[in-house]
Amino acid sequence: EEVALVGGGNSAGQAVVFLAPKVKRLHLVVRGEGLEASMSRYLIDQLATRPNIRVLTRSEVTAAHGDTSLEAIDVHNTETGETTRIESGGLFIFIGADAETTWLPPEIALDPDGYVLTGPDVAGKSWELDRDPYSLEASAPGGFAAGDVRANSVKRVASAVGEGAMAIQLIHGCLEYR
Repeated sequence: EEVALVGGGNSAGQAVVFLAPKVKRLHLVVRGEGLEASMSRYLIDQLATRPNIRVLTRSEVTAAHGDTSLEAIDVHNTETGETTRIESGGLFIFIGADAETTWLPPEIALDPDGYVLTGPDVAGKSWELDRDPYSLEASAPGGFAAGDVRANSVKRVASAVGEGAMAIQLIHGCLEYR
């Protein structure tokens, strides 16, 4: 079946290379004017060799359609103003790898890229307790971070899920300590 993928970076490119052989057609929806500014040349070259990949630049998904599952999406071209309905049985989103942490209080230490420092990375940085921080504990004792927002994380779903489960156990340990 046909599927769509939103994104223009390396993660999107890698996903397209993986998915393209498994689908009839893959529509890559890119907000920018091209892939060159955000994707590695080797990935762009691989995409160019696959006839079932259609790159839609200066485009955004504006609607999804289907009764019990996804059947189609509307893609709006911001340059021409035209909106096109595309058959799609799947929609994959690969946008942004930046930490969205500006809302956190200043007590939560961040690395230069805005990711939350945890565990050994916060030891010595205004850590006030007589115990070391737990592995996923942020600079504010009792605060934990898991998944992509954490500095030096693996940036994979399975790892994020595992860290989330681990954080629950660490919170119990933190509560026992008090």
